Amino acid sequence: MYYIILSVAVLVMLYVMVTYVRIKKMPEGTPMMMKLAGIIRGGSKTFLKIQFRTVAVVVVFLAIVFSLFIETWSGLTFLLGATMSSAVCILGMHSATHANVRTTDRARNTFSVGETVKVALMGGSISGLAVQACGTFGLVLILCIRGGVDPAASGYGLIKLSACNPTIMMTTTYALGCSIVAMFNRVSGGNFTKAADISSDILAKVRHDMPEDDHRVPNVMADFCGDNVNDIAGNCSDLLESYVATIAATLAIAVSIFNKAETAAKSLFDATVLFPILLAGCGLLSCLIGIIIVTVRKMSDNPSKELDLATYISAGLTMLGGLGISYYVFAGEELYDSFKLGWVSPFIAALLGIAVGVAIGKITEFYTSGDYKPTKGVAASAPEGPAFLVTLGDALGSRSVLVPCLCIALATFASFKICGIYGISIAALGMLSFVGTTVSIDAFGPISDNAGGLAEACELDPKCREITDKLDAVGNTTAAIGKGFAIGSAALATVSWITSFVSGYSSGEPVLNIASAVVMSGAIIGVALVEYFSAMLTKNTIDSAVLMADEGERQLDGILAGTAEPDYNRCIELATREALKKMTVPSTIAIFVPIVGGLLFGLEFVGGVLIGSTLAAIPKAIFMGNSGGAFDNAKKYIEGGNLEGHGKGSAAHKAAVIGDTIGDTRKDVVGVALDIFIKMMSTVANTLVSVLRNVALFK
Repeated sequence: MYYIILSVAVLVMLYVMVTYVRIKKMPEGTPMMMKLAGIIRGGSKTFLKIQFRTVAVVVVFLAIVFSLFIETWSGLTFLLGATMSSAVCILGMHSATHANVRTTDRARNTFSVGETVKVALMGGSISGLAVQACGTFGLVLILCIRGGVDPAASGYGLIKLSACNPTIMMTTTYALGCSIVAMFNRVSGGNFTKAADISSDILAKVRHDMPEDDHRVPNVMADFCGDNVNDIAGNCSDLLESYVATIAATLAIAVSIFNKAETAAKSLFDATVLFPILLAGCGLLSCLIGIIIVTVRKMSDNPSKELDLATYISAGLTMLGGLGISYYVFAGEELYDSFKLGWVSPFIAALLGIAVGVAIGKITEFYTSGDYKPTKGVAASAPEGPAFLVTLGDALGSRSVLVPCLCIALATFASFKICGIYGISIAALGMLSFVGTTVSIDAFGPISDNAGGLAEACELDPKCREITDKLDAVGNTTAAIGKGFAIGSAALATVSWITSFVSGYSSGEPVLNIASAVVMSGAIIGVALVEYFSAMLTKNTIDSAVLMADEGERQLDGILAGTAEPDYNRCIELATREALKKMTVPSTIAIFVPIVGGLLFGLEFVGGVLIGSTLAAIPKAIFMGNSGGAFDNAKKYIEGGNLEGHGKGSAAHKAAVIGDTIGDTRKDVVGVALDIFIKMMSTVANTLVSVLRNVALFK
């Protein structure tokens, strides 16, 4: 069965490469379009190249440590995870920076929304399908080489670890390799893109009353590069990590349940290992079918309808396939007592995860789209000034936290009652089982944003800009939905890891005593870490934005006087240097806190840190993402002429720009980094649970 899933992953990657070639063969447009697209492409590549040099040093060092002290082959699987994540980032970046200008050109030549959407979605599908295919391929390859999972095996490094299952350690370190790259991408990418975006907006809209994306503003090209750095590369590595980590946590929980059961048959253990792999493969194939069906047909002029269709086809096929897989794997087995509904229990758990994913997407859309009352209300407050607008946006963000958290809590509780702790991880996997389509639609946003920016910068026909603006408005909503999905999936994935972590050192049921002073102390530290991490990212971004604004201002005097040309590369280099300089400390907090905490205070303290950070990060990330998304779309709502008497350049518009600037750091820096922060701490803790089992300086 593993080889069949491996073949599906290879098939999808072949489709990805064919689509990439098709995109590259499309015309790029005018010489000006080609020139600016080349600058965006070159700047994005330069950023990744320099970043990966730093990441490579950290990855190689940790790989050696894992092989020496954890499990002999775990260093190689850690490298494999980092390589897969890096490959997805590079492929996604290349595809997006080729698709953006071709999307603009298709709008310029056809003036058709449907035809333009098709190009943008094809470009996005390269990122999305590559995420799920690469994640599946690497993990299943490990299982093929190992011959599956042996629940009783022991692993060896320089130190014999009798409690360490080698295959589980390999899949866990594979997930950790993905986490490392995702963390660096989110931290540095967020700093790069928002420093460029904020400085560009301040220079153009606030200080000089220039149009958005005016090519005379030297920061504009860095802003375009940033869309790809953070929203493409960062999002790809983030959701790849969630997807892989969820499967790895499910396998670890399957081993833990079997080893604690007294009478379970080996065939049941094999079934609990096989089910998540088959579900992942089914989801991958469903995503491929959904994307193909949508992109080969003639599209309507309603982008949201086409994107929703891709989601519904992918999710629907995954649900049908999941039911068949659950019957095939578990029917006829003498199941664990926790499987309350028999063979259908894992399917119901997966269904809960899928439902939560769709629900969070719709809730996020309601609170962040300019088509609905909440964001319209924020826009309507703009004439009263930025104080009213920001305060109302904060209230919207806080209010938007409740229902997603209820959905996550309900899915966690119900899946546990239906299928035990195994059900929690399966619910998380259900939510991520069609991640290929989710990322494809999410990548549609930055491609459309770049396309609109190129149309403006190249001074194309206003009709072309109208089409790209329509795509951009939908893209902003899909980006917000993608952020909500990433946060929700991170929450369920982290709960799975915490369950696996506690199961790894407890002899009975995985119970963490929250009344314990050690656990409570860890929880308090975990909450504080979330706030400190958020503050560090925000300050770093603003510091970089100030430097970039000063550089842009220095150049603008000569540019506006007609005596100088914009030095785009200077701004791109400045954004790159500042982002990479400021990424190391925040990125390493998630690595060292579980290690130091475990060595000093033991595993229960680490469990408390994981609980505290998760409970603090989930609502904060939702608040940051939704309030930031509402600010962004409130600004666009006003720019679209929807607020009578208050168009572009008005006091209300400037108030909305201030709100959007505040929201930029929230949704694209802090909000998106918090989910990988809690996932990475949980993954590190699971990697070291065998080492730290009997180690604590202060007991």
